[in-house]
Amino acid sequence: MTRLLVECTHVFKHPKVNSGIQRVVRNVIKQLPPSAEGVECMPVILLNGQLYRVQRLAPLDTPLFNALATFGERLQRLAHRFWQGHQRLDTRSSSKLLRRGLYVAYRLTSFGLFGLPLRLIGAINHTQLLKRCSPLQHQPGDQLVLLDSSWHSDFFAHVERLKRDGVGIIAVIYDLIPLTHPQFYDTRLVQVFSEWFDWVSRTADGFMAISATVRDQVREELQQRIGSAQADKRWLDFFHLGSELDLHSNEATVEPRLREMFAIAEPVFLMVSTIEPRKNHGYLLDAFERAWAAGSNARLCIAGRVGWKCEVLLERVRAHPQLNQRLFMFNDLSDTSLEHAYAHSKALVFPSFVEGFGLPLVEAMQRGLPAMASDIAVFREIGGEFMAYFDLQAPQSLADLIAAFESSGQFPAARDVADWTWIGWREASEQLAERSVRHVLEAPAAPARQHAHCP
Repeated sequence: MTRLLVECTHVFKHPKVNSGIQRVVRNVIKQLPPSAEGVECMPVILLNGQLYRVQRLAPLDTPLFNALATFGERLQRLAHRFWQGHQRLDTRSSSKLLRRGLYVAYRLTSFGLFGLPLRLIGAINHTQLLKRCSPLQHQPGDQLVLLDSSWHSDFFAHVERLKRDGVGIIAVIYDLIPLTHPQFYDTRLVQVFSEWFDWVSRTADGFMAISATVRDQVREELQQRIGSAQADKRWLDFFHLGSELDLHSNEATVEPRLREMFAIAEPVFLMVSTIEPRKNHGYLLDAFERAWAAGSNARLCIAGRVGWKCEVLLERVRAHPQLNQRLFMFNDLSDTSLEHAYAHSKALVFPSFVEGFGLPLVEAMQRGLPAMASDIAVFREIGGEFMAYFDLQAPQSLADLIAAFESSGQFPAARDVADWTWIGWREASEQLAERSVRHVLEAPAAPARQHAHCP
């Protein structure tokens, strides 16, 4: 084995995105050890058919280009909302002629308003990207770790060329939710993810999941896709994620409205996640409405950016009679404000239907904030007896936990969160590197196999 090359292309190109996978990639790369088991480790990106070593993950401190990049990100979000609006109109239209007209209008408008400006901004930003990295020549025996969200990348053919040249491929799997629960995503994303996993299942030599639960799911999916004989030739392992909020700053200010909310003595139960169907915010509202009807003084704070398929939920929140009294919502909190929320809340509530890990649970509990979560396998893996669990089929079960906590002052878990310990991002990055290297060094030499064509 020569070197461990840890890929971070999407985060390198979009360093200000700060949710889910992007947070994981950024922190793993920041804490990547220089070597593991005697093997050199380095962050890399794949860009335009070339491999680059990352010298600087954060953007350059150039106000003009930073402002241009920020404008480009906002323009991309606006373009996405424009596309969502077109999709809603298209869905509601019964006439094929009208749908065709809407499509033509959408393409012409989006090209002029978004396509040309985004291409120009992209070309300018590309010159800045190349100031943060340097070309790298791959070597036989190198191991490429696909850490970033590669299913929407364009480097599959490049990865296959690297593999033909003797580079091993390791895929990091965050979850298989688009495959196991496709109802939570747009049809196109499900298709893209399925094609990506089909490709990576035939291309990767090993898989690193972010939990033992996901590792076991990957094993089952591999057996279905490529058969037990081929699946047995791939190694599988997992690592756990850290918990620090790396963008927290003591100099930054806390969102004033958030600070005002916590200035009142009544307890706040915090929910941190992107607002999308899988996170199950509707269940949360159902449970707290039951608690309020029973006389609870608890308040609910929903913190998270607006995602997809959440229009009905957002309308329910905005029209709720308890909004800004017992129900609060923040869609753009900084890490500094989020740190403040973790420090001043009574408990975290997390009713997700399905997760690959559940990063907010670890972030909360590592700070001594107890957590109530849906009773699913991966949360049991993370929280064990230190977490309180509720039944996803019965919102009253969460309302009962809230009532029990309020009346007794004792958090309804078997063990005290003060005795719970977890790793940080440095240990998480070391786990990923060391376990990957160990598997490669211990694996017997595999016979050459036919490589899949990229989707």
